[in-house]
Amino acid sequence: MTRPTMTRQAVTRQIMGHQTMSDQIAKSVLVVDDEPGMRMALRTNFQRDGWHVEIAAGSTEALRKLESQHFPLVVTDVRMPDGDGLHLMRALRSSSPSTAVIVLTAFGSVPEAVQAMRGGACDYLTKPISFEELQSRVERVMRHASPLLDNAVPTGTIVGTAASLLRAVERARHAARTDADVLIEAESGTGKELFARYIHENSDRHDRPFVAVNCAAVPENLLESELFGHVRGAFTGATASKAGRFELADGGTLLLDEIGEMPLHLQPKLLRALQEREFERLGDTRSTHVNIRIIATTNVSLPAMVEQGKFRTDLYYRLNVIPLSLPPLRERPEDIPVLADFFARKFAHEAGRPMPLLNPEFVTGLRSHSWPGNVRELANFMRRVITLSDSHEIGPEYLKTELAGAAASSSRPLISAALPAAGASMREVERHLLEATLQSTGGNRTRTAEMLGVSLRTIRNKIREHGLPPRRYA
Repeated sequence: MTRPTMTRQAVTRQIMGHQTMSDQIAKSVLVVDDEPGMRMALRTNFQRDGWHVEIAAGSTEALRKLESQHFPLVVTDVRMPDGDGLHLMRALRSSSPSTAVIVLTAFGSVPEAVQAMRGGACDYLTKPISFEELQSRVERVMRHASPLLDNAVPTGTIVGTAASLLRAVERARHAARTDADVLIEAESGTGKELFARYIHENSDRHDRPFVAVNCAAVPENLLESELFGHVRGAFTGATASKAGRFELADGGTLLLDEIGEMPLHLQPKLLRALQEREFERLGDTRSTHVNIRIIATTNVSLPAMVEQGKFRTDLYYRLNVIPLSLPPLRERPEDIPVLADFFARKFAHEAGRPMPLLNPEFVTGLRSHSWPGNVRELANFMRRVITLSDSHEIGPEYLKTELAGAAASSSRPLISAALPAAGASMREVERHLLEATLQSTGGNRTRTAEMLGVSLRTIRNKIREHGLPPRRYA
């Protein structure tokens, strides 16, 4: 007996219950207009910008869709045969107050526009509209929209509905209202930088620079200059003065990624810069004052490093004003179907191909995997599947090949090739051990550092020192 082909919508409903995947993907908009030409034009332009678009020909149809589906954004005409957009907007204010509304009104209808704004509309445009202007208004409205929705996270990058994730978003939203420093502690691959950017974009500093520096990626002897800058002649090779990341972030947000890799001898200068928002460039005697907000991230336990004498206690407490922890993917398995759908859409779009159907058995298999690499591992897996598949449907066979293959590669013996011959130099042995361990972890530098019992900075430095090719995974 031939199994009937299921539509993507049917499969999605089977996986998620009464909710569809588009409910969960935050970049979705409901367009409401009684003119077919305007509906189609708005849908085309929103889709071109990467939005999932639903359309309604009037207030009645729009209200019906809003009963079963959440939209971060609604763009609606004011005058429609079955009820005006103002009535629709009032209904939204009571049922979904976090939804942003942009009203389209006839040219010169100032009273209608004023009434809409008083009723809770975020913005309005007069017809005929400029799509470039609409895009600008949408970006501004969504930047200031309430970030905690009824059942989804309204950004294009933080995707999920698990309670633990929503609690983290709510805490980030509160943090964004202040200028207090934030310390994000979480496993690798959970989205620490995404949350840092989320806090910045939802703060009063959103229109100022967001500057990130990876404390583990910069060689130790260059990190001080990278952070604080230097003047000409400060050291050999300093042929011109250079501003550091602290100066470049003035007025905005500075992300100190992997702060646990900060060398101990630099920590006192960093502490002073954090306390006073003041520092000196290398080789300079004049102090520079900056107005910045600090967000630090770490995938290691800073309290444990404090106990080991590898991290200053006062610096830890200075950074840990607002602590924020992110849940690993294994603790929110209900988000795996949502994320799989999100990445499938993203990578299919990048490849210029229709998004394939995700078979329910495939999605069930994804949920049963532990995902030690968290969201980053799932994203890489979905990219690999979408890239290698030429089918309209992704079935469970991909779990047996791609996912099982990745797991097998991570469990291979540490050294898979022959050891260097007796009498080989220590440098040759070191290179061999490093390369073999990187291969056994699929290029995961963090896992490699853990297996070899060294810091991530050491692994990065040794990769450069031995001239090993760049790895895809960090």
